[in-house]
Amino acid sequence: MLFPTLDFALFFVIVFLVAWELRRDMDARKLVLVFASYFFYGYWDWRFTLLLAGSSLLNYAAGRVIGGLNDGITRKWVLGIAIALNLAVLGFFKYYGFFLDSLADILTAWGIERDLPFLEVILPVGISFFTFQGISYLVDVYRRHVDASRSLLDIFLYISFFPQLVAGPIVRAAHFLPQLERKPHVSRRMASLAVVLILVGLFKKMVIANYLATEVVDHVFFDPTAFGGGDLLLGVYAYAVQIYCDFSAYSDIAIGVAALLGYRFPRNFDHPYRSSSLQEFWRRWHISLSTWLRDYLYIPLGGSRGSTFKTYRNLFLTMFLGGIWHGAAWTFVFWGAFHGAMLGVERALTKRWEELNKDTNGYGGGAVAFFLGVGRGIQNSFATVLGIVLTFHLVCFAWIFFRAPTFSGAWDYVIGIFDWSQPAQFATPFIVGLVGLSLAGQFLPSNWASGAGRLLQRAPWPVLGLMLGFGILAIEAMAPEGVAPFIYFQF
Repeated sequence: MLFPTLDFALFFVIVFLVAWELRRDMDARKLVLVFASYFFYGYWDWRFTLLLAGSSLLNYAAGRVIGGLNDGITRKWVLGIAIALNLAVLGFFKYYGFFLDSLADILTAWGIERDLPFLEVILPVGISFFTFQGISYLVDVYRRHVDASRSLLDIFLYISFFPQLVAGPIVRAAHFLPQLERKPHVSRRMASLAVVLILVGLFKKMVIANYLATEVVDHVFFDPTAFGGGDLLLGVYAYAVQIYCDFSAYSDIAIGVAALLGYRFPRNFDHPYRSSSLQEFWRRWHISLSTWLRDYLYIPLGGSRGSTFKTYRNLFLTMFLGGIWHGAAWTFVFWGAFHGAMLGVERALTKRWEELNKDTNGYGGGAVAFFLGVGRGIQNSFATVLGIVLTFHLVCFAWIFFRAPTFSGAWDYVIGIFDWSQPAQFATPFIVGLVGLSLAGQFLPSNWASGAGRLLQRAPWPVLGLMLGFGILAIEAMAPEGVAPFIYFQF
């Protein structure tokens, strides 16, 4: 069930009314939300609801065992086995075909072809997200950051809550479970912010992302050899905007829908394309996954506590595995490895830059210090602008591999960008304007949505409802026909 559809609108209205009617009976309300979440998930394929229930039962039982043990070694063993089971399920559904295909290619290259047990495995929607939520719950219980939940119903709702089930944000147990112990409350401020986020999310997905996908991106990535450098360059800029609008739209709508039901989700995007470094980009892009990788992978690997080599190794491995998490293809492997390598290069250059600046700080006061200070200010401003431009283009280069269906297709795309012998076909004022205005929007204040929500919070409830209804109708009128699935559903 997709957010921008009539089916979801009817589903949510029913869930909203029933949930608020039951707001004084918390257990009954949670039961209804679990049932609604399983209905939402089973709308694609009901068989996978069994997998979702199995994952919830596994993590509930393992959490209870870990929480009840005092022996550190035994607790670590139980945690390790539970994580291995979670990853085994994820690995089977997501990587079985990829590893067998790769093994078959290797055996063929060595001249020892064999019949391998190929299976047609269907990837359950959202399996990466609810697996990561389950693992984070177990690790947090093990670290005693959160108590093991005694309520099976709470764990079922935590793992399956429909607003974030299939594409995040990845919500931590420490953030969500305490909310289930309180009576839900929706303030006027929460409701007005929810209206803003839902409308902005729908506009980004239905208008910006859909137009760019159907008018430019799908064409140039389908056969990059058929287009010149101008179209390919515009195409990758358009894809950078499309994937941001598509993915951040899902997060915005999820946060807004959860808020209307009385729950708060953390922010997942913060204007990532205005980052002046890759490190900053990953603090602003898919924040719930970036912090998950940091807390449950990078830091356990040792983080930056060891030698310089180990720090770079941990950085690379974290991004490399993050790339594999996104998909079972060599293009995702390259995408993660590229980000890991570039983060290492950036870290080394930044360290050298700071050492050079330290060397020029010993001039004391007076005119020399004044002019050095002015010069350093200009230098820093220039470095920031240069950093934004370079970071954006490094990210765009990596997006080519993220979007291309094959590795060879990605290289065709990269090589084609340098061929300007053909005239540009897609550089219409509408497309160029859509890409340009979307990128300019990255420099709006970070809290502009909260500000818009505050302006609306004095509006009566019926007015908020009418604004939401008319806003949806207006967006529907502006959008192209058809609704494409969200890009991150495949992960």
